Amino acid sequence: MNLVNQLIVKSLPLVPKPLVRRFASRYVAGETLAQALQVVRRLNAEKCMATLDVLGEDILELSETETTVVEYQNALEAIAKNGLDSNISVKLTALGLKLDDAACRRQFQRILENAGARGNFVRIDMEDSSVTEETIRVYFDARRATERVGLVLQAYLHRSREDAQRAADAKANVRVCKGIYVEPPEVALQGREEIRNNYSQMVDTLLEAGCYVGIATHDPVLVERALATIQRLQLRREAYEFQMLLGVAGDLRRRLVAAGHRLRVYVPYGVSWYGYSMRRLKENPAIAGHIVKGLFGSGL
Repeated sequence: MNLVNQLIVKSLPLVPKPLVRRFASRYVAGETLAQALQVVRRLNAEKCMATLDVLGEDILELSETETTVVEYQNALEAIAKNGLDSNISVKLTALGLKLDDAACRRQFQRILENAGARGNFVRIDMEDSSVTEETIRVYFDARRATERVGLVLQAYLHRSREDAQRAADAKANVRVCKGIYVEPPEVALQGREEIRNNYSQMVDTLLEAGCYVGIATHDPVLVERALATIQRLQLRREAYEFQMLLGVAGDLRRRLVAAGHRLRVYVPYGVSWYGYSMRRLKENPAIAGHIVKGLFGSGL
């Protein structure tokens, strides 16, 4: 992290909330489901799929989980009612994973059953390394009851190559991303190229095993490597999809869609947008430099 970004990150708590909102508005669909649905409609019109994420992970009280479950149920109902091409992504700490494992699983089951009744799909998001193993266990337990559930693996973790093989053996539906949480060297790879190489090897392992893979990256190098594997394996477009965050790499996204590839955009929304935005900025200090550019009108 360069000195300027360090200074910006340290001063983030002093940044006025309206200023953070200005930055976040590009990457967060809004506070309400109605706002998020408008974004999904726009993405669908651009031939992109979506996944809705209700913000609010790392809750402090189990009572907070009910609001999250109801919001997901409302989102699933709205997706079906409006005929939108979207699934949902769920962070288990928003359902109390760090507070009560059994309670978390009960709440997650409610969401899973609601999605299943509507023919929709639930992606279990991956969070920091303290909950990696339990998140994977929840996935495999859920998978025994339904195929409409997927996992996320982060390429920068040392353990992820083995986790990818576990997923490959089970023909899991997996999103592969680099990983954004700050982790120590004993837990995660630190170099850009070694993370890239791990990412590509994981994607290859999963695609070669016949898994449906969400290739979640904005890195042109990784996109080109994945495209080479797709061509080598002669995969049909139904065997994979590319995934990107809302507001990021629009040109690359449009090129992939124009070339006929399936592409899904991650659409976060909710009243917890401020905490989400601050965490993302602190976890990825390189973005801090972009804030300065954005504030002075040079764009992101």
